[in-house]
Amino acid sequence: MTALDFFARWRVKLGYPLAMVVLWLARPTPRSILLGACVGIAGLAIRAYAAGYLHKQEVLTTTGPYARTRNPLYFGSAILAVGGAICTNTWWSSAVLLGYFALVYSFVMRREEMELRAKHGAAFDAYAAAVPLFFPRLFVPSANGEAKNGGFRWAQYRKNHEYQAALGFLLLLIALTLIRHLRSH
Repeated sequence: MTALDFFARWRVKLGYPLAMVVLWLARPTPRSILLGACVGIAGLAIRAYAAGYLHKQEVLTTTGPYARTRNPLYFGSAILAVGGAICTNTWWSSAVLLGYFALVYSFVMRREEMELRAKHGAAFDAYAAAVPLFFPRLFVPSANGEAKNGGFRWAQYRKNHEYQAALGFLLLLIALTLIRHLRSH
């Protein structure tokens, strides 16, 4: 098993013990939780927008947010991770969280690119040449790709189980609020 396979397969399961470390190191304040929640909500919105376009294993999605970055879900996740880091209110906790994200998802993105290239060949190569890997471009050349892949669909959002990211972030906010309450008494 390569590092690409390992991180792709174990990223969620490795996240559970990591979450325990992050929570143990956290020193949240009401202000840090509120500010982090606002940043996290922006990340969730980007993820939701991307999930409403994504047709996993069906077609090469190149429209909507996928016309700006090849990885809008992970870009949204990065913003979500920054929101979580702000909530924790410690450098150590933030470093663990953001370091994990950067390490794991750099491997995951490379593995997914290999799979997409194998499945879609020249179409993926052309897409990869035109669209940045991670940081979104601000301006997108006009094209009529919406008709080809379809626009945002709530049904697609639900099919991709994107609501789980919102539930996970809500649980993090609740846990940090409880930690704040327990440590202040």
